[in-house]
Parts: sequence; C-alpha cells; structure tokens
Amino acid sequence: MNLNDLQKISNSFGNTERMPVLFLGHGSPMNAIEENQFVQGFRKAAKEIPQPNAIICISAHWYTAGTFVTAMDTPKTIHDFYGFPKALFDVQYPAPGSPELAQETINLLNPIEVEKDFNWGLDHGAWSVIKHMYPDANIPIIQLSIDYTKSAQYHFELAKKLHSLREKGILIIGSGNIVHNLRLIDWKNINTVGAGWDWAIEAREKTNNWLLDGNFQSIIDYQKQGISLQYAIPTPDHYLPLIYTLGLKNKSESLALFNDQLIGGSLSMTSVRIG
Repeated sequence: MNLNDLQKISNSFGNTERMPVLFLGHGSPMNAIEENQFVQGFRKAAKEIPQPNAIICISAHWYTAGTFVTAMDTPKTIHDFYGFPKALFDVQYPAPGSPELAQETINLLNPIEVEKDFNWGLDHGAWSVIKHMYPDANIPIIQLSIDYTKSAQYHFELAKKLHSLREKGILIIGSGNIVHNLRLIDWKNINTVGAGWDWAIEAREKTNNWLLDGNFQSIIDYQKQGISLQYAIPTPDHYLPLIYTLGLKNKSESLALFNDQLIGGSLSMTSVRIG
C-alpha cells in the first residue's frame, strides 16, 4: 500500500470533536431482547453523545491468539451462545462493516501485527448492546480482537495507539463485565438488581473507587488486589475490554459510571463513559 492509499483511508473519516469512549457491561445475551433499566441506560448513553461515523468494538467474546480486526463489508450476526429462546437466535443486526477503518486500525497499531479477518462478524458482546444504541443498524462497525497471550498492561498501552480515531468521529466501545463469575451465579436472584455476594460487593466498590479516583494502575494490576478481585475476575476475557477503554482516556477528561448494579450475585452491569 503506497502513501496516497494511506492518506485516502485517513481522509475518509473527517476530523471531528473528540468522541467519548464507552465500556458497556453487557451481561446476559437476553438483554438484547428484554426491556430493562440496563438497555435503557445503553440508549441514554447513545443519546448523550454525537452520532459516530463508525464504531470499533472490543468484545469479551472475541478472544484470540494474536490480534485480528474484522475487514468485511457486511459482518454477519453471530449467535455465540446456547440454551436461550429462539427469539434471541432470530435477532439480526445487519450493520455494515468498514474495510477502510480496519486498515486504518492496522496502520495505527503498527508495528504490532494485526491480521484482517473475513470470517468473524459481530458477536453478541457487540450487537446485543449496540442494537439498543443504534437500532437502525446504519453505522459501520468493526471488531478488534483481544490477544489472550498478552498482559493487561499490554492492552492498556495498545489502546493508546487508537486515540487519534476519536478525533475522526469513531466511537470505541469495550464490551464485557467487570465482575463476571458465571460459576458462582445465584440463580434464585438472577434477575434481582442489586443482588451480590459479599466478595462481589467488595470488588465492585474497589474497582469503582479506582475508576473514579483515576487509579488505573490498580485496575491494571487486578491480580494483586486480593481475594475479592480473584473471584470477580476468574478469567480476564470480560475484564480486558475495560482496560482498552481506560487506555484511551486523556488525563483531563471526565469519567462517569452508569448502569452501576450487581445482579445474580456475581455479575456487575457497571458501565463507564469517558469524555
């Protein structure tokens, strides 16, 4: 690819005011078709920010060896779950892709090797929340995978390389859950908002304080933060999308929490807006 091609890609996204960044606690796939306070929170978040030119989503559910970016024109809707009602499997979210944004992302992350992917699409970490924000499915979306061989610090630094996209109307969304331990779900209270085991309550309080205080290093070093965080984050897949969001924050920018509730004992819906 020559310099003129790169300039053309860069110019395809005009300069804009800096876009906010979001981390969305996506919770159960059923949030895609249910009406509750959390999906209302997703809609409200979309109304409070400018209409994006395109979206990059870092989802907990695309967890790979190496880094990949979707580069197809029309990403498929992936139903990457089982045991749910047919109505959920019937949902389609036919948003366009953006090969141009995929290439721009690759350029920005250089010299880290990022491979174009033409098989993945949009997993439920992406479409189950974005469909509430932009129901017309008219905004181009790409997904950036999470390299499971790398540390939280690595992902924090990687995210910084994408900062310039915020000045081109690109909304970057991390989608996961800060507290996410499905093995310890309290099924009797699965739909009870505010229901949390003691360790989950402690983990939520700790991470919320670190977020609001700007103490991101403690969030990055979550494995050193005691037993409550070990229970809250038994695997890092749902936690690392938060790290991407924090890596994109300027020092002077505000940070706010929304949808900040525990459900089912061991799952938090806490979401974050930066800017």
